[in-house]
Amino acid sequence: MTSVRAAVAVWLAAGAAPLVAQQDETPAGIADNSFLIEEAFNQERGVVQHISTFARPDGGGAWTYSFTQEWPLHGMRNQLSYTVPVQHDEGDGTGVGDIGLNYRYQLVGLDGGTIYVAPRATLLLPTGNERRGRGAGGVGFQANLPMSILPTPQLALHANAGATWTPSAKSSLGAESATLDANAGGSVIWLVRPSFNFLVELLWYSTESAVAPDTEVRQETWLLNPGVRWAFNFPSGLQIVPGVAYTVGLGDGEGEDGLFLYLSFEHPFARMSP
Repeated sequence: MTSVRAAVAVWLAAGAAPLVAQQDETPAGIADNSFLIEEAFNQERGVVQHISTFARPDGGGAWTYSFTQEWPLHGMRNQLSYTVPVQHDEGDGTGVGDIGLNYRYQLVGLDGGTIYVAPRATLLLPTGNERRGRGAGGVGFQANLPMSILPTPQLALHANAGATWTPSAKSSLGAESATLDANAGGSVIWLVRPSFNFLVELLWYSTESAVAPDTEVRQETWLLNPGVRWAFNFPSGLQIVPGVAYTVGLGDGEGEDGLFLYLSFEHPFARMSP
């Protein structure tokens, strides 16, 4: 599994009861913090977000970590970000996977409302060692279409569909072939309070791996991802969102079960004009 596929397979988040560091009657809600499913809310003008995830499957000592940083580009319409995954496997050590450079466009929802759409394009750099299972072995191109719907103040619905094309993927033995992956999924988030959410996500992904020259093998996986997340809000505008969830593999995904931890820091980086 490439680092990006691994990140898709383990992104979750969660929490406990909201502990707010300021005495606001209406604490800031949680948006653009999610798990396996990508939410369609770009970063607001002047606000940056730092996201860390850590996943450890049941049994053994393997784990994956990823760091993502999201920046608005002159406002909410355009967003730039990057993702750096790190993977550890018993016997193969620890190393960086394929780094992703991301661009998202707020197509729908720039002025608020109940429907948000923010298509994303990603360039995957072959920085991971494919011989150790940490990368695809070639440059990859990924597209994802996230949609978010807010039917009520207590409910948020999210849906994703995407694909990843790697024209020159390599196997662990160096065999080269083009691979095409696909993903789809959805989530339901219950906003018990603005700063305390329960959620459940369901993700399907179908991945190809190069096994011989111009020969690929495909695997399909379903993941169920229940979790909880909460927020600490500070007068400075800093919001900290920790979370925890447990991923359950279904069908061919059995054996993917494991704990997932999440931590996000979101804060202003520039003074806004009144």
